[in-house]
Amino acid sequence: MSAPLRVGVIGVGALGWHHARHLAAMPDATLAAVYDILPDRTARAARELGARACRSREELLDLVEAVTVAVPTTAHAEVGLAALDAALPVLMEKPLASTLEEADALIAAAERRGTPLQVGHIERFNRAIRAAEPYLDRPAFIEGERLAPFHPRGTDVPVVLDLMVHDLDLILHLARGAAATDVRANGTTVLSGLLDVAHARVEFASGLVASVTASRIAEERVRRMRVFQEDGYLSLDLATGRGEFLRLRRRWVPAAVCDLSDIAERISLEAPAADALGLELRSFLRAARGEHAAIVGGREGRAALELALQVTDAVHTAALSHHPGP
Repeated sequence: MSAPLRVGVIGVGALGWHHARHLAAMPDATLAAVYDILPDRTARAARELGARACRSREELLDLVEAVTVAVPTTAHAEVGLAALDAALPVLMEKPLASTLEEADALIAAAERRGTPLQVGHIERFNRAIRAAEPYLDRPAFIEGERLAPFHPRGTDVPVVLDLMVHDLDLILHLARGAAATDVRANGTTVLSGLLDVAHARVEFASGLVASVTASRIAEERVRRMRVFQEDGYLSLDLATGRGEFLRLRRRWVPAAVCDLSDIAERISLEAPAADALGLELRSFLRAARGEHAAIVGGREGRAALELALQVTDAVHTAALSHHPGP
């Protein structure tokens, strides 16, 4: 067995703390160093998790073999480029960047160095998604709903880049490479000064249509996805990791139907229980060692960012059409 990989975490706030906590407990990794722009956060994470507290990003990069980045989105490009230019594999929290130009710079740096760049679209590792994969067959319509109570974290970007991008990445993954041909959206600011609520309708060249809603001013947390295809309907609760497939029975006779159970069978969707972040980090460690490609690479992260920015632009276009200038 190879020696544990020395990993550093840059940004140990709400998300980065969990990255560091998981890495500190993994036998195939050593949480070697942590750094946050707030010294108190750095000191706490180092003290509680047994890592070295670094006084600068540069100090951390000199001590590690790979790095996870959980800083605000607007700093992703700066921090990621510094790590990639040091030839270090990078796990970048989602979204990959705040602009396509920044995303392209990160991808180019990774490809120039031949260094893995993985994007933290954690829902790819969700138990419900893993359980649904064997049953997915050319979805025709997808509904996504992601609601969360207000929290200042993440409000440096619109809700589309903060929350909806998770579902947009999943939809692109289920679209299997089909291009988005039409994007329409509506939304509004409420508390943050940026979009806090948004709804989008996306059509794909394959005929797939997706409808997705995101809000960060809800009273309760909801993460649901429904997938409709020719042979049935999948209902996925991403919050609990559970799902159900209502699969059409073959050769059912309309005249003999009494209720839904005569038409369709209910299949409980189950996958082995596992922490999604733990799976994501273990996947990153394998990619950093060159054992396989990143599960969500830079180009997939860019595609999700591009669609998210198209949704944001569509919201503004819709707003202008309803409130034209003088």
